[in-house]
Amino acid sequence: MAHVLNILLKAIKTASKFAKGGKLMVIPAFLAALTYYNYDLYDPENQPINEKHLRPEYDFIVVGGGSAGAVVANRLSENPEWNVLLLEAGGHESELTDVPVLSLYLHKSKYDWKYRSQPMTTACQAMKDKRSCWTRGKVIGGSSVLNTMLYVRGNRRDFDYWAALGNRGWSYEEVLPYFMKSEDQRNPYLAKNTKYHATGGYLTVQDAPWNTPLGIAFLQAGEEMGYDITDINGVNQTGFALFQFTMRRGYRCSTSKAFLAPVRLRQNLHVALWSHVTKILIDQTTKRAYGVEFIRDGVKKVALAKREVILSAGAINSPQLLMLSGIGPAEHLQEHGIPVLRDSPGVGQNLMDHIAVGSLAFLIDYPISLVISRVVNIPSVMRYSLLGEGPMTSSIGLESVAFITTKYGNVTDDWPDIEFMLTSSSANSDGGTAAKKAHGLRDEFYEELFGDISNKDVFGVYPMMLRPKSRGYIKLRSKNPMQYPLMYANYLSHPDDVRVLREGVKASLAIGETTAMKRFGARFHARSVPGCKKYTPFTDEYWDCVVRQYTMTIYHMSGTAKMGPSSDTMAVVDPYLRVYGVQGLRVIDASIMPQITSGNINAPVIMIAEKGADMIKDYWNQLKVPGRVRKKRHFNHKYS
Repeated sequence: MAHVLNILLKAIKTASKFAKGGKLMVIPAFLAALTYYNYDLYDPENQPINEKHLRPEYDFIVVGGGSAGAVVANRLSENPEWNVLLLEAGGHESELTDVPVLSLYLHKSKYDWKYRSQPMTTACQAMKDKRSCWTRGKVIGGSSVLNTMLYVRGNRRDFDYWAALGNRGWSYEEVLPYFMKSEDQRNPYLAKNTKYHATGGYLTVQDAPWNTPLGIAFLQAGEEMGYDITDINGVNQTGFALFQFTMRRGYRCSTSKAFLAPVRLRQNLHVALWSHVTKILIDQTTKRAYGVEFIRDGVKKVALAKREVILSAGAINSPQLLMLSGIGPAEHLQEHGIPVLRDSPGVGQNLMDHIAVGSLAFLIDYPISLVISRVVNIPSVMRYSLLGEGPMTSSIGLESVAFITTKYGNVTDDWPDIEFMLTSSSANSDGGTAAKKAHGLRDEFYEELFGDISNKDVFGVYPMMLRPKSRGYIKLRSKNPMQYPLMYANYLSHPDDVRVLREGVKASLAIGETTAMKRFGARFHARSVPGCKKYTPFTDEYWDCVVRQYTMTIYHMSGTAKMGPSSDTMAVVDPYLRVYGVQGLRVIDASIMPQITSGNINAPVIMIAEKGADMIKDYWNQLKVPGRVRKKRHFNHKYS
């Protein structure tokens, strides 16, 4: 009890510092402050066990306990004959990470790697140093602990395109069962009346337990604009819908809670927290991965793998580890004095991300939006703590979603190029605290654009470009594994991306002009965006400037160890997710996407992990049966 009181006193002291000057209400500041301390009081018995005494050798070592790694570790340890080690650089979740409305307050906390891209000239001009803040989860559950919990599978054509590139087995019909394998859909209509959803999986998916009147109004606005209300994870993606969330009874359902907590007592699964992997151990002669080096409690340690090492460290850390281990562009490795084990030019290349425009706020006349100082208070905290209900279950105001096709796409093929994230909030809704900090906005930019509407009622429309043509890359800063790599986002470096995003902005304004939104008194906050005042407002030149100013990452980094056939010289892994040229090593995370999916990517990453784990099981189970004839595959199932 004394420990608990000490933590609370620390949090109150920190909150009082945050709240001075009246900029932030004490209650949300208090809650945010708690995330910086070891507030580990919520069902500690049900968290994954942090194994102190590791075996010297395991059958499988999974690097990274995030959205993919938690799934892989669960599925491989289903075989009681296999011992599995899951290594995670961060620690446990806390009670505060469960609270949906606080997700932005977790950015730049101890749960975050706190990455920042290199400065850009083509985008992010409103951000400090013209750099984008890339929040990535450094915690068991990874970025599923920090994200906004949106469950969006992507478009069927995304996966058919993967297959068309030579990745057999990855068409929509072949990956759909893996989406459904994970899912425990809590919407009874979707669960019972469509073939696209399932119940009984580890991952809870549900509708928001609390919405403002704006949520339904967005759907009505979509109907006015000629769109259907649809299940975006069903037969058609084009249209408007309420978001689906990875949430359980009003609390975040991270992959740690979904996939690791229920199997925490498996004797063949060890989870090691605060274990920062620094290198993959690979035999120089046989080119086979046989273990990893990692740092735990300040001490360098080694764990050996009898069968495979699986990299699930994410689209930044996985390519970094490959390069540190001698797998990557030969010239770049030699620059840093790293012996080249495999010249793989695609490692770190093909970096993709979804970006949106963050300056589109619409003022309204009614006190119904998610103004943090109004909805996060003592009654709300009590209601949420006791019942899991109320505005604190809101994922920072995300209510509805829409997928549309601009004039640069083909409206007949149901492959939209813009996603609208429709919110009962905007960057001004927290008084210039969490959102401004998370996005890395310069103070003067925020004050000029939003200062006079801070804490006022608004709704927001965030047009997100779905399939960018711009590509970035990741390079090593040095061969020191504790130094963050260099991240070059290259947002909007391709002119087509600017054009598509500009059309998304124009369509966003149309939402505010519908009768459904006008009944709330909707009017666009038409303040000239700083940096764009030399252009005539609302011209194409003006919007082109705007999208380059407030360029928001949606934190969907992917593609940096792309999957492809052996004929693709930039492919890093084959369609079985095995690293070319190295035996016993796979990558299973967002890195392997040859093309980013059309929508928020957490659900596809979980699908990739489900499918990848099945591939591993299938391979080793076939080897186990003496004299068994392997099933005919699309290509020889030997290590490349």
